[in-house]
Amino acid sequence: MFCSQYSEDFKYLGTKKTNKNSIQEEIKSTLKIGNACYYSVQNLLSSSLLSKKLKIKIYRNIILPVVLYGCETWSLTLREERRLRVFENTVLRRVFGSKMEEVTGEWRKLHNEELIDLYSLPNIVRVVKSRRMKWVGHVAHMSEGREVHRVLVGNLRERDHWGDPDADGRIILRWIFRKREGVVRTGLSWLRIGTGGGHL
Repeated sequence: MFCSQYSEDFKYLGTKKTNKNSIQEEIKSTLKIGNACYYSVQNLLSSSLLSKKLKIKIYRNIILPVVLYGCETWSLTLREERRLRVFENTVLRRVFGSKMEEVTGEWRKLHNEELIDLYSLPNIVRVVKSRRMKWVGHVAHMSEGREVHRVLVGNLRERDHWGDPDADGRIILRWIFRKREGVVRTGLSWLRIGTGGGHL
């Protein structure tokens, strides 16, 4: 006799999926893995033998890919953006160290504004948004028969997509159709952006 087991969450290709399609749980899970990766190399990030340039490369090439795995389908809220920035600032404070106050002579942690000035590369939130746009461009160049492409250029108000069991592209629905400046972008407007014919 066949017996199926119901699960509220599971891991698929390294990312955590829930029955409620919760992006919060997915990001929480990936940050937990990212923290483990960070702690495994924190001695290198604190080492006086390594240059800050090399430490940033360690962050960009070892830690960041772990945290941002699968981020192309993330729909970030301000809360989730803040969580990502907090994680990145924690790493950057380890990279750049403390600062001595000229007046008191005491050491203190760097403020967020100081980290922005020292870290000239795009922050973690901008990296996520850039990767999402690259994914849109990738999907936009697929053949029109691909389900992912159909979902991208379609209109969510047409209920046909919801009834299509083969629409594996629904994973990108979480972020393709979002309100921006009070306007809901249609699939075609995202298509123009993804192929270079529009701007954010």
